[in-house]
Amino acid sequence: MSELTIDIPGLQLAAQAWGDENLPPLLALHGWLDNSASFERLAPLLSQRYRLIALDLPGHGASAHLPPGLPYHYVDYVRAAIAAADALRLDRFSLLGHSLGAGIASLAAAAVPTRVRELLLVEGLGAMADDGSRTLERFREGLTALQERPRSLRVFSDMDDAIAARVAVSKMPAELVQGMVTRSLAKVPGGYSWRSDPRLASSTPIRLAETQVMSLLLGIEAPTRLLLADPAMPYMETETIQARIDCVADITVERMSGGHHLHLEKPAEVAAFFLQKN
Repeated sequence: MSELTIDIPGLQLAAQAWGDENLPPLLALHGWLDNSASFERLAPLLSQRYRLIALDLPGHGASAHLPPGLPYHYVDYVRAAIAAADALRLDRFSLLGHSLGAGIASLAAAAVPTRVRELLLVEGLGAMADDGSRTLERFREGLTALQERPRSLRVFSDMDDAIAARVAVSKMPAELVQGMVTRSLAKVPGGYSWRSDPRLASSTPIRLAETQVMSLLLGIEAPTRLLLADPAMPYMETETIQARIDCVADITVERMSGGHHLHLEKPAEVAAFFLQKN
């Protein structure tokens, strides 16, 4: 594994890379409040076929934060992913995404269909949508949050305390979250604190409508593999996901027993699914 720094317009991103530089590139995008270490168990298994480059998304991991007063929005994540591919001079590449990263990857594939060779997704297809029930409330909350002072960050006396906090939230064993937690911490007086941008926890003022998400998914041309957890997560409604799946022309879907972070829990099984020949 090697560390990379990627300069995109207005921002500097950090990344980790696995595999021979001459192999076909695979750009990996992690989930919300995770970072590139999310792929540390899966990447070595996929590196037999790909040069896997896992980004720290803006505001996450070791990447820079957005300037003050700006929200984090799906469209900007998509733009950052494509800009990273441009900076790396990747004319053609594959995309791998988990959760938030899967949504970003699928919209990026729709945005630049001639550049995306294949799409590998874990627990996500398209952006989180708005059903209209909280549009006004979310709009007000999101704009108000942009004007507020950032909240004070929690300080952990040592890394073990931070790992324990992540275990309590994710319900995953400590050994599975240790890499992500370590990458997410910064040394501060009195111990360690999260270095992810506190604004990531704020509401986004505007979400796409479900019909808009589906219209974008119709633009995906790349062969797509989607892996979903069984049982389904509460926010992954079966009917909604199936309607989105039906929008993608060339897609293979499999359900695997496990939790939301299947790629950490069962890296060998996930790699086998992604490495299958169509």
